[in-house]
Amino acid sequence: MSATGIPTLAPIAGEVVPPGEADAINVITGIIETQIRDSAKTGIARRDAHAKADGLVRAEFRVADDLPPHLRVGIFAEPRSYDAWIRFSNSAGTPQPDGRLDGRGMAIKLMGVAASPSTTQDFILINNPVFMVRNAIDYIDLQTKGLFYFFFPSVNPLRWRLHELFVTVAIFTNKARNPFNIRYWSMTPYRFGGETACKFSARPTGALSPFEQTQTENFLRDNMVSQLDKGPAVFDFMVQLRGDPAVMPVEDPTVEWSEAASPFVPVARITIPVQVFATPEQDTFCENLSNTPWHCVDEHRPLGGINRVRRVVYTHISALRHALNRAPSGEPKDFSLTL
Repeated sequence: MSATGIPTLAPIAGEVVPPGEADAINVITGIIETQIRDSAKTGIARRDAHAKADGLVRAEFRVADDLPPHLRVGIFAEPRSYDAWIRFSNSAGTPQPDGRLDGRGMAIKLMGVAASPSTTQDFILINNPVFMVRNAIDYIDLQTKGLFYFFFPSVNPLRWRLHELFVTVAIFTNKARNPFNIRYWSMTPYRFGGETACKFSARPTGALSPFEQTQTENFLRDNMVSQLDKGPAVFDFMVQLRGDPAVMPVEDPTVEWSEAASPFVPVARITIPVQVFATPEQDTFCENLSNTPWHCVDEHRPLGGINRVRRVVYTHISALRHALNRAPSGEPKDFSLTL
């Protein structure tokens, strides 16, 4: 059991828990808790990452009617629609102008998922197929040493993290002008029933939004507003099943799984309809909303070390933020802006 009282889980689907991981997760939790408490001294306690929301929008998540039997797993077991909230965000821990280099996030929350203990199913996606950190031990170095010394911890070139550097550069130089026009990936793997592992992705489909101005400080949000004033935004939600374990590891999310070897297959359609979302009430609701891949049905349980970090850290930090902000917490049941 972790120091935060969260029971450990038995490894599945190729997971291998390295020695010292539980202690490392507790260290990470403590570091991030200190950051959150410090941020609350000068304002609200914000998320330690993805602090700036571009917008929270209502959506329909419709499972495809014609899936083959091997894809009829978990929430995809039958053709149906889910109401969903989707939070688009910038990855930095401090809000900054959209013109700055940054990653972009898409956090999908399906509601009315009876088989999930939270009644929701969350998918956490980023605009890059892989993550910049391999495991919990490396995550401590990232949190404590800063980017430069994380990549170059020694004068010895054999210890340089060049692979992680290239991933980071790809994330932060992937320019976005409209969150509806870019593709997102889960980066980390997930269970797909039994012992099968998978990754998820959301890809824009149909005509892209013509709204891509970059003159305003919050142009991502402004372009979203312009698009949803005129017409919907649509994504295909896709699954990539794991093939050869030797080249598709579960425990190293810095390794991209080859789409040539195992293509992403559409399993659902996300439709974000015309709507007004940029209101103070919805922004407050967005700030109080919590997203974690551990809001899930068992068939889509998160896998790998980085997701085990998330299981402890996200739970602890969400509770801390809500307590410091004296904000309501819980999972939404509908589109009523209540938790």
